[in-house]
Amino acid sequence: MAGHSKWANIQHRKGRQDEKRGAAFSKLAKEITVAAKMGGGDPGFNPRLRLAVDKAKGVNMPKDKIDNAIKKGTGELEGVSYEEIRYEGYGIGGSAVMVDCLTDNKTRTVADVRHAFSKYGGNMGTDGCVSFQFKHCGQLLFAPGTSEDALMEAALEAGAEDVVTNDDGSIEVITGPWEFTTIKEALEKAGFSAEFGEVTMKPENVIELAGDEAVRMQKLLDALEGLDDVQEVYTSAEIDE
Repeated sequence: MAGHSKWANIQHRKGRQDEKRGAAFSKLAKEITVAAKMGGGDPGFNPRLRLAVDKAKGVNMPKDKIDNAIKKGTGELEGVSYEEIRYEGYGIGGSAVMVDCLTDNKTRTVADVRHAFSKYGGNMGTDGCVSFQFKHCGQLLFAPGTSEDALMEAALEAGAEDVVTNDDGSIEVITGPWEFTTIKEALEKAGFSAEFGEVTMKPENVIELAGDEAVRMQKLLDALEGLDDVQEVYTSAEIDE
């Protein structure tokens, strides 16, 4: 059993992501380009690219934009060379924060991230200061009322790492990061459609924030997510609405 507010918290996060759908196109294009450059342009043989393309399709990114991003990665089209960087730090209430970036100007990016941390009450830390508190994995969330026994059987048969029932009745299926899409598709064939799913850095323990602390933490997360060079922001904070 785990977090009583898991369902509401993830629904809230999904809603905020949907609001930012338009701005997501440029960030998704970066991820697709880097994935194609590192592992080739065929999603069937490049798990990272497959995840990026699936995510792009999930927000209705036009096919030509996806194709162009792949071609930039494989060198068929001229494109910018991006560097992957992760910054770590602390948010409100001692919550852990990790910020994944793709940038063509590291000096600009570190200055922007540091400024966001300091302006909104956080502290930028050193490499490795909080990353040990997170697990790289796939996460599928199923609505309260889903048959726990049937979902667990299907998930474990598909190769999932764990199945967790939360206090609010929602059920999480945890997968390896590169097995996420395969397991998601297997569960859909078995009749289980997740309300929310992503490959993420899942905190091992959460810090629940409410009231003023929750408002301040949300401002910090919004500031970091709004930076052009920031791809993903992960936190151990669970914000109570």
